[in-house]
Amino acid sequence: MKPAFSPSTTRAHLACWSPLIAALAAAAATASTAAPPVPDLASLTGGTIHVAEAPSPGHPGKAFTAWTLAPATVPRLCAMVQDYASYPSYMPNTKSALPVGEVEGYVLVDMTLDLPLGQQKKYRLRLEQQQQPDAAQCKLAWQLIPSGVAPADTIADTSGYWLFTPIQGESGKTLIEYHVYADPGPVPYGFGWIVEMMSKRSLPRTLEALRAQAAK
Repeated sequence: MKPAFSPSTTRAHLACWSPLIAALAAAAATASTAAPPVPDLASLTGGTIHVAEAPSPGHPGKAFTAWTLAPATVPRLCAMVQDYASYPSYMPNTKSALPVGEVEGYVLVDMTLDLPLGQQKKYRLRLEQQQQPDAAQCKLAWQLIPSGVAPADTIADTSGYWLFTPIQGESGKTLIEYHVYADPGPVPYGFGWIVEMMSKRSLPRTLEALRAQAAK
C-alpha cells in the first residue's frame, strides 16, 4: 500500500527537497493574507477572544485572525506551539501532528484531521520561527507544501502564524495573535461547514485550549 505521506522523510531526502520547499514557501508568503488591526487590549480582558475575518482577495479560501490575552510568558507559549506532537491536545479535530524532518531552520510536520461524518484530511506543513523586530516577540509561521497525498484526501491550501507579544507593565501576560488561511478545496454538497470548521469556528476553541494548557 502506498504510504499516506511521501516523499521519504529521511534527512537526506529532505535536504534534496529543500530548494523546492523554500521556493514554494516564498511564493505562498507573497500571496498570503494580511491580518486585520489588533483590537484594543481592554476589549480582551476577562478571557475574551476576538475573531475577525481577514481580507483575502483573489484567494478561494477564507482567512481569520483571533486574539486573546494569556497569563503565560512568551517563551512558555512559543515552546508549546513548537511541541508539534502535542497539537491534538488543544487543536480541534487534529488527530495527529508528526514531525518528519528539520532542514535549515524549518520543520516539516505531517498533519491528520478527523472531521465529522467520517471526513479525514492529511497534509504537510512547513513551520518556521521567524525573527521579529521586537526580540521579545515570538512568531511561528506555516505554509502548506506538497506531500504526495491524493487530492481527495488532502486540502488545497493553508497558511498562517502564531504571534506572541509580551504586555508591557504586566509581567507574565502575553497577547496571542493566531492567523489562519484555509482552502479545503472542492467540498461535497452539504459539507460547506468544513470551510468554517478549519478556520473561523476552530480559532476560539484553539485559543481557549492553548490558554488552559499554558496555565497548568
